[in-house]
Amino acid sequence: MHFSSLLQLQAFWVMVSSTLQYFPSSWGHYDVCKTEIYSEEGKKWDYMACQPESTEEMSRYQKVKLDPSDITCGDPPETYCALENPYMCNNECDASTPELAHPPELMFDREGRNPTTFWQSTSWKKYPKPLVVNITMSWNKTIELTDDIVITFESGRPEQMILEKSLDYGRTWQPYQFYASDCLEAFHMEAKTAQDLTQQRVLDIICTEDYSRGYVWKYDKHVRFEIKDRFALFAGPQLHNVASLYGQLDTTKNLRDFFTITDIRISLLRPATGATVIDEKNLSRYFYAISDVKVHGRCKCNLHANTCVFDGNKLTCECEHNTTGPECGRCKRSHQGRFWSPGSYLPIPKGTANICVPNISSIGTPSKLDRIRPSVSSLEVSNPKQVSPSLIFSTVCSLQPENHMKDCECFGHSNRCSYIELLNTVICVSCKHNTRGQHCQICRLGYYRNASAELDDENVCIDCNCNPFGSSHGRCNDSGFCECNNGTTGPKCEYCLQGFFWKEDRGCKPNVCDNELQRCQNGGTCQNNMRCHCLSGYYGILCEKHHCEKETGGCSTDSGQEAVLTSSSSLLIGVLCVLRLLTM
Repeated sequence: MHFSSLLQLQAFWVMVSSTLQYFPSSWGHYDVCKTEIYSEEGKKWDYMACQPESTEEMSRYQKVKLDPSDITCGDPPETYCALENPYMCNNECDASTPELAHPPELMFDREGRNPTTFWQSTSWKKYPKPLVVNITMSWNKTIELTDDIVITFESGRPEQMILEKSLDYGRTWQPYQFYASDCLEAFHMEAKTAQDLTQQRVLDIICTEDYSRGYVWKYDKHVRFEIKDRFALFAGPQLHNVASLYGQLDTTKNLRDFFTITDIRISLLRPATGATVIDEKNLSRYFYAISDVKVHGRCKCNLHANTCVFDGNKLTCECEHNTTGPECGRCKRSHQGRFWSPGSYLPIPKGTANICVPNISSIGTPSKLDRIRPSVSSLEVSNPKQVSPSLIFSTVCSLQPENHMKDCECFGHSNRCSYIELLNTVICVSCKHNTRGQHCQICRLGYYRNASAELDDENVCIDCNCNPFGSSHGRCNDSGFCECNNGTTGPKCEYCLQGFFWKEDRGCKPNVCDNELQRCQNGGTCQNNMRCHCLSGYYGILCEKHHCEKETGGCSTDSGQEAVLTSSSSLLIGVLCVLRLLTM
């Protein structure tokens, strides 16, 4: 081959390699966040949506917790029998002997070891009390599932089981799938399979009987949560059309969240029995044993990172596009010129990066400030201190009348925006539906966020409805609880604490006295729960003080007895007079 041909071939491969850098390594897979390109303005960055590798085995990064904590076998040592043969009892579990111990970490160790290693529970020795075990796997990070969840049982597969997920680090849970040998009896649900689902019903929670058979099918050890079958509804049976799947994830409400988790919980409710009748004389036949749990996925980085690193404690996205946070969920401090939003899978194949734009203060453009100064200084005011912020604001806005509608993100609560060149920011004007803020994204004072509504819902903000007489003001916290006055309680400050009573148009007032409890002392009577009416010679809130204490600084014992005697004598004279009248 001639030297010139070699040069041409080399030039060809340079051209091919430079072209390939604009495409993901596989169709629909975003692994490049930005690329340098040449334009009329010179060399610049071309930004793309990006995400971490999708083939990661996430089990290696999780922490596992068992409930109850003492459910693992071996303390005390225990002998187990085979499910299919109650007389074959040669399996021993002893936590003090490494060769015979079955701790939880053996659910996640390397496969292919001989003999097989597995976690094992205690036997069903407390029958008929249910043998219930919760296995919680936590990542301290939001994960996007990319393949089936597969649980391998060395015991028979459970006859009843629930797989649950959490999206808020275990604070709340929701079911992913129910498993039972009889769905109708166990969970009052009709038995279905993942193949029964349609695109419209892909988010349905189903109960399946495919994985809950007894020892007759002992060589089939796996229990699955079918992620790929759900992907296939959009990408085709062989998952060839991944671009279509990514498009659906981008546009179908709640679809991406369905495959997103922070925690997984496996609730084992009833072990395999192989029969309808429990052999109560051989309860050591019934237990749970798991040799492997596989969870495939990637870190959720909102399409703003192509790398997720593990520092020995937690997973963290290495954010691009001027974003930051554990999931690249906000703009960097100096890059808030545009409202943050996640990257988009569309248009295929590069997607849309939705990068955070630098603030004007971070890019140093004094010329814009210079344009504002003469406008403000030309205002006819005798005292510069009289220039109000609103006047300056209107002047700044008037410098840039262009309506940047492409950045007008108001969640449907406004259809008008203004561009403030000084701040390099687009703000929404005249927010409706009780919203406010740059993008009508927060609630007005006196309203709080409706947790069950999306941000673009007209009912996203709910009236605090604080009782005007029981609350300090009309505002409430994010949960709708108002700030109450002293002595008042309740979500809306509508109830009185003990020791207070509700006075119309005045709220809760101290309950000074109560006729039922007779709090007024020394013969005093309670009037309207507000004060005690004292007998002659006494005073104080509860008539607890004698006037002699106030006038002489103290009451002598004699004077006190004299007062008592005088009162008693008067009473005695009165009684005698009544008796005399009755006998006349």
